[in-house]
Amino acid sequence: MSDDASTRPLPVVVGVVPGQYPEVLRTAASLAAGLSAPLICAYVDEASYLVEWDPARTAHRLSLHPDADDAEIRAVTRELRSVVAAACDGPGVAWSLRTLAGDPARALGRLAAEAGAAMIVVGTPERGLGHRLSEALNGSVAAWLSHHQDHPILIVPAPRPGRKSRGS
Repeated sequence: MSDDASTRPLPVVVGVVPGQYPEVLRTAASLAAGLSAPLICAYVDEASYLVEWDPARTAHRLSLHPDADDAEIRAVTRELRSVVAAACDGPGVAWSLRTLAGDPARALGRLAAEAGAAMIVVGTPERGLGHRLSEALNGSVAAWLSHHQDHPILIVPAPRPGRKSRGS
């Protein structure tokens, strides 16, 4: 069999954030393993924005919050890397973690387009007034993606209060 790019499985992209309920990552990892596809985990640093976008070159970013430094971003990335490794290490899932900048929905969409992803997996916001207010002000990543993407979107709902998530 040829190692031609057309015969390789398309990757699955999953949005990850610190403190996210584990069902999102578990679902994405299970899907990637079932498809024998690589899993691209993506954390979007909302405190940064894209100054320029050129898929052939590295994107440059500037901070909207001068107090948020690269050490803070590296700490979040290290934490997420250990969470992803705990969920995905083992046979069947080849994964990577990318840190992106800007609006989460648009950044995930750009990554999926660049990677030629088979699908994008995201979670719904956690339940509660604070999360609903944030969604009303900032918009929902899942809603934006479902209206503006050519890639299939899998939206993993937040667990209901008092109900354990699968695998807990």
